[in-house]
Amino acid sequence: MEKTVKIGIIGCGGIANGKHLPSLSNVDGVELVAFCDLIEERARAAAEKYGIPGAAVFTDYRELLKIADIDVVHVLTPNREHADITIDALEAGKDVMCEKPMAKTAADAARMCEAARRTGRKLTIGYQHRHKPEAICAKQAIDDGELGDIYYAKCYAVRRRATPNWGVFLNKEEQGGGPVIDIATHSLDLTLYLMNNWEPQMVVGKTHKMLENPEEANSWGPDGVKETELEESACAFILMKNGATVLVETSWALNTTDTIEEGSCVLCGSKGGLSIINNKLSFNTVKYGRTFDTGVCTRFGGVAFYAGKTTTPQLTEAERWIDAVRNDKAPVVLPEQALVVSQILEAIYVSSATGKPVYFD
Repeated sequence: MEKTVKIGIIGCGGIANGKHLPSLSNVDGVELVAFCDLIEERARAAAEKYGIPGAAVFTDYRELLKIADIDVVHVLTPNREHADITIDALEAGKDVMCEKPMAKTAADAARMCEAARRTGRKLTIGYQHRHKPEAICAKQAIDDGELGDIYYAKCYAVRRRATPNWGVFLNKEEQGGGPVIDIATHSLDLTLYLMNNWEPQMVVGKTHKMLENPEEANSWGPDGVKETELEESACAFILMKNGATVLVETSWALNTTDTIEEGSCVLCGSKGGLSIINNKLSFNTVKYGRTFDTGVCTRFGGVAFYAGKTTTPQLTEAERWIDAVRNDKAPVVLPEQALVVSQILEAIYVSSATGKPVYFD
């Protein structure tokens, strides 16, 4: 019989209730035993809906970490708190899943990596786009050599008028930035993961806050959108040490009709290419003396009265994470990889502020 994995949840807001708690509750052999939130009512509500009978409720995460038989902690707080809570949890002997981005700053992300190495505990970051079927299929093809050497990539997370204005999304002190750190982080992580390239050499980036009426037609209403100091959009050029190049395009609000969901990318290799755009995977190559494009079905279904096996990236992420904990395997998202993503995101902001490229050692 597989060991039961006991989990404590720190942060019971939107990302907890929208992603982690529903997914974990559908993983066999998992018990949600403790919940913490600064707002006690939120922690209590989560415990009543998802926790075991008698699940503990706290407003101070340090009290949760004192529970000896908790195996895993999920850190689901605003970005500013990621590093300190994660490090305290690692030092308390817990394995940690921290929601994306890894941290508000690259220095904090580096501290998290150091703590994981020092304590010998597992640390992973919630980049669920690696776990969608399109990404899993693409990764298998790339590992089999279908694309050859990947030397050029583009990644997108482009919204037209969809600035999140609830919680702390528009609070620079809590979050650290706008769409660059919020949604481009997903697309950049997936792109580098598929390329298997984690060595940047130089970044040039530019953020924009130019719209005269960013609040108008915003998907979640106008409140706070005009007042925030965070960027509305950004673009960047990344040169990797092996000569590969990556373009980044992202926005919460932009006067464009070319909207592209986060977790979208295009990869160009010496033998072929692929794209994952709005969760649709296609390959391109040359066959029979012609350019040849192949759309790939990565979802089950299509039989009358039977949808087939269904899952979600969030559930697959949770299952793979618990499997890594239970069987002492490396998680799919390694902290050292997430650190590189944070370093590049920060470099985009620094380059935009200084008007200069940012070089990596």
